[in-house]
Amino acid sequence: MRAIPQEIIRRKRDGAVLRAEEIAAFVDGLSAGTIGEGQVAAFAMAIFFRGMVRDETVALTLAMRDSGTVLSWPGIDRPVADKHSTGGIGDNVSLMLAPIASACGLAVPMISGRGLGHTGGTLDKLESIPGYDIRPSRESLARIVRDVGCAIVGQTEDLAPADRRLYAIRDVTATVDSLPLITASILSKKLAAGLQHLVMDVKTGSGAFMRNREEAEELARALVGVANGAGVKTTALITDMNEPLADAAGNALEMVHALAFLRGEKAGSRIETIVLALAGEMLFSAGLAETAKAGEAAAARALASGAAMERFAAMVDGLGGPADFIEKADRHLPAAPVVRPVPAGRSGWLAGCDARGIGMAVIALGGGRLSPEQDIDARVGFSRIVPLGQAVTSGEPLAFVHAASEPAAEQAIAAYQACYEISDAPPPERSAILTHIVA
Repeated sequence: MRAIPQEIIRRKRDGAVLRAEEIAAFVDGLSAGTIGEGQVAAFAMAIFFRGMVRDETVALTLAMRDSGTVLSWPGIDRPVADKHSTGGIGDNVSLMLAPIASACGLAVPMISGRGLGHTGGTLDKLESIPGYDIRPSRESLARIVRDVGCAIVGQTEDLAPADRRLYAIRDVTATVDSLPLITASILSKKLAAGLQHLVMDVKTGSGAFMRNREEAEELARALVGVANGAGVKTTALITDMNEPLADAAGNALEMVHALAFLRGEKAGSRIETIVLALAGEMLFSAGLAETAKAGEAAAARALASGAAMERFAAMVDGLGGPADFIEKADRHLPAAPVVRPVPAGRSGWLAGCDARGIGMAVIALGGGRLSPEQDIDARVGFSRIVPLGQAVTSGEPLAFVHAASEPAAEQAIAAYQACYEISDAPPPERSAILTHIVA
């Protein structure tokens, strides 16, 4: 018998566990537009209050995945893998991780997004490269993944379209903060990329959406459980986001940082620890390393040998960027006309950071969006960011601001200074990776 939308809503409202066919029928109506916004909103609100068991969330994820095109990779004899981050400040991990994983034998079709709220977006960073095509044809994407091993691109309109409509309604009905809906939204898009293996980077701290570690672990367990239930081998790392991850925040500036990383110039940094750990998880999951630690070692070798940089250069070239981008990045990336130091207000130790505040300062400079249609100034942001735990003297630069004008630079300097706590004693050391979540 055909499932009636209002009956599905009533059953979930009353706390019933929905059958997979009921969920699939509702998502079909959501995609086709035969179910009205009021019914979609009621469905989302019922889930918000009643929750979903894991099997329900798996069914919702798969139905939203199957609402559009699901990519496949015929002719590619490598394991197909990816990573997803819940977002942070100075989080340009994807730019380095994809070519490293590719150099180690994985195929990495990385479907990425734009900035969301105070966090930066991988696509915005890549669009600072002249000519880089974030929406290649399916044939071009398949060719680059086959020949290069990695391609970082944007979501097309035909990938998980049901999620787009559901999210838009959640956004205006105060139902965004629902664990099953968040989980299905994230995973439906990732699973539509035709993955076999996935590693999640779930961030917690002052610059993360999950500021509380317990909430981050709850989300990570949900993501890992549902993704594995949907047939994609998945693990997760809980990572610290209490300060910018890279030593830069801003689109072109993070691209400069990524190139320096791939040249081996960021050895020993927190971001190197996270990139190599994620690569190790991907390689171990795919059976290309006996352990995650062995995978990390392989990733480090790919970085040191220059193989990862070669993959990155080939990806940029294949997606329409300059063929000499690696050698002449300073000629191709936009640069801000005003660069000013951000002086420390006193001497002491950098003990605390409002990472979200730094993200908002980048937005205020023009480097992020307050609305979806807003243009981004790729030139602006902060570079040479001093990490927490380091001693500074009064007047010493905490970072350098890159701005479009002197007044904008002055405002950004004040905003940046307000984000830091300087203490008389060194703070305790913090781990970059807090927890490992497996199925």
